Amino acid sequence: MASLFGALGLVFFAFGLLSVLLLLAGAPPDLWWIGANLLIGLALMIGAGVTNFESLRERMRSGEGRRIGKYGSSALAQALIVLAIVGALGFLANRYHEKWDASEARVHSISDQTQKLLAGLEQEIQVVAFYPKLDQANARALLDKYQYVSERVKVEYADPNTRPDLVERYGVSPEKIGEGLLYVKIGEESVQIDKADEEKLTNAIVKLTRRSHKKAYFVTGHNERAAEGKGAADKEGFAQAGDALRNENYRFETLNLETKPEIPDDADVVILAGPTQNLRPGDADKLQRYLERGGALLALVDPRANTDIGEPLAKWGVALGADVIVDRVQGIFGQATTPLAGEYANHEITRDMREVTTFPMARSLAIEPDAAKQIVAIVKTGRDSWGERDLEQLFTSGIAELGPDDVKGPVTIAVAGRPTVATPTPAAGADPNAVKQARLVVFGDSDFATNQMLGAYSNRDLFVNSVNWLLGDVEAISVRPPKSRASRLTLSSEQFSQIRALSLFVLPELIAVAGVWAWWSRRRAPGR
Repeated sequence: MASLFGALGLVFFAFGLLSVLLLLAGAPPDLWWIGANLLIGLALMIGAGVTNFESLRERMRSGEGRRIGKYGSSALAQALIVLAIVGALGFLANRYHEKWDASEARVHSISDQTQKLLAGLEQEIQVVAFYPKLDQANARALLDKYQYVSERVKVEYADPNTRPDLVERYGVSPEKIGEGLLYVKIGEESVQIDKADEEKLTNAIVKLTRRSHKKAYFVTGHNERAAEGKGAADKEGFAQAGDALRNENYRFETLNLETKPEIPDDADVVILAGPTQNLRPGDADKLQRYLERGGALLALVDPRANTDIGEPLAKWGVALGADVIVDRVQGIFGQATTPLAGEYANHEITRDMREVTTFPMARSLAIEPDAAKQIVAIVKTGRDSWGERDLEQLFTSGIAELGPDDVKGPVTIAVAGRPTVATPTPAAGADPNAVKQARLVVFGDSDFATNQMLGAYSNRDLFVNSVNWLLGDVEAISVRPPKSRASRLTLSSEQFSQIRALSLFVLPELIAVAGVWAWWSRRRAPGR
């Protein structure tokens, strides 16, 4: 029995020491567990020594005792060295943080947009998380990532049930807290967020840090897709595209060119979203004059659209293909006329993009020879795609075959650059390099930015990045937080502590105790 008590005592005492090391490394304290293991271990070892004192003294005097002492002290020294190494590693891991995300879509990391935004912070951001203590896990997991990237993010956790003084100090309405609320403040400006979500938190920081409110105009009057009003919320509308611009702290309005003698001076970018009717007399001239004074134009033109926008676009350096892009290899859901595009140019708009984009029913684009130096292709479809020019056969019989007159893949589906227009004349004494130059982005499709398709793959990033570049906000171009994130198991602090105790202590200790019992039982077996 003395040997059994001694072995069990060593097991309990060892797990007590392990708990102490984990406590020193920053693990939550379980003092009752540490104390119980150390006390039980000491009691069992003392009991074993007292009940077997004479036998131990005789064995220590013998040659066997000296051998046991020699090898035992060596084993003890090795165990202490291993424990010291483990303790040092635990200390270093707690002192110096380093993280890796091995998931393909980097779902455990904050997005490129957020990292760029935090890296450029000039002021401290104060975030107060109003969540009950047991519901802080999700908010803490998100805010820890922000703090890991930037030391300027200061976070305070407040249980609204125990800290009503903070609720009153920050002017937060108790009714709005609900299941939780993030209070974000920079300087004297603040925003309240009803959900611990990266997209909402990053958008709040953008609004607080970006002082200027640049303006976009969605052109109407040629049956373009609606960004607001009737039809905007339909699956073919552009309401979500408008919301995406608002999230970047941009404002937008609609513009009927027929009602204005000129495009307003506050138009930082003009968007032609899928026109299907001809321009009215004078519209092209207004767009021409707008570009000549340094304007920015985003044109999304679908195939077979009954519009003459192709004429001014060709004049500015971009030719619209009279075709439909077909890709039998990389067509989404097996639809050959909905190709996936993943060949991106080393351009500010597409440089950081990793995932593909999809374009339902798109046309090819070509760059006019005299504009090849200032306009580049930024998005192309796969090598197995082509631009099918026999549209009658395609839409009547559904047959598409690569012919000699078709455009062979990869097919250009988006271009960006400086349009071929007269450069504005600088004022007397002004710096010629400071003159605002026109910018142009053209897509052979508008469906990719509709409510139905904007959230697919990287479509949202491509659309918003194009507007960022047109507005000159190159630093804002990035990959934004995706709508869907990795699934997580949400645990309360009590549940987490229970799982941690079971996995790190209870089960391993039970296994060790069972091993000691098996050893002792075999030792007592007849013939041993």
